[in-house]
Amino acid sequence: MPASDAAGVATRVIPCLDVSDGRVVKGVNFENLREMGDPVELAREYFAQGADELTFLDVSATVEERSTMYDVVRRTAEQVFIPLTVGGGVRSVDDVARLQEVGADKVGVNSAAIARPDLLDEIADRFGAQALVLSLDIRRSPETPSGFVVTTHGGRRATALDALAWAREAIERGAGELLVNSIDADGTKSGFDLELIERVRALATVPVIASGGAGEVSHFAPAVRAGADAVLAATVFHSGQMTIGEVKRAMSSEGVAVR
Repeated sequence: MPASDAAGVATRVIPCLDVSDGRVVKGVNFENLREMGDPVELAREYFAQGADELTFLDVSATVEERSTMYDVVRRTAEQVFIPLTVGGGVRSVDDVARLQEVGADKVGVNSAAIARPDLLDEIADRFGAQALVLSLDIRRSPETPSGFVVTTHGGRRATALDALAWAREAIERGAGELLVNSIDADGTKSGFDLELIERVRALATVPVIASGGAGEVSHFAPAVRAGADAVLAATVFHSGQMTIGEVKRAMSSEGVAVR
């Protein structure tokens, strides 16, 4: 059961904006990226539509791009008054501090935590678990005990980490939320990976965000029933295929509590 259901808390709907060179981009299975618009304008539109939170992912995350991302976050925080999560290129507590200074409420970490797991402890100790989201880019794999492997570099490089074992360790180290992104489903619009969500929910003692695969308004409620506390999507919102309100109405009609 999702923590949101257990606590009577509404399921969150979160648009995700992948940002490169100051513009929102999106592809399929993290490849063939195409430009989708201005991140601040899109953020403002999603806020008006009723988004519960926003997630920014700096998909280039080089030293040069980081200054661009700080500006995007700052300008968004000045105009959009819902929680902002920022990921991509977060490698130290100093990065977290700087992002919070410009308006981020939470940070998402992925590759840097895989390279140095102590980073999770350091961020949680300094800023609290509520500020720390572990971003998991997961592929199915016969090479791991669970059948799921953690990937890096936008899903292009598999690690040796069993995805479920890594999720459990991250929670023990202080991660306050898990962003579970199915690389296999990402951008396909064929629906969320419900088995993956169920498997993560079974071990997680923190909220789970389902990501990857949304293509119809009918895809969101099953993800919540599988165990998600929040649902995240990108392409379907950026393209105008559906609005936040339409997703919330569809979930509500299926008995899912929404704001």
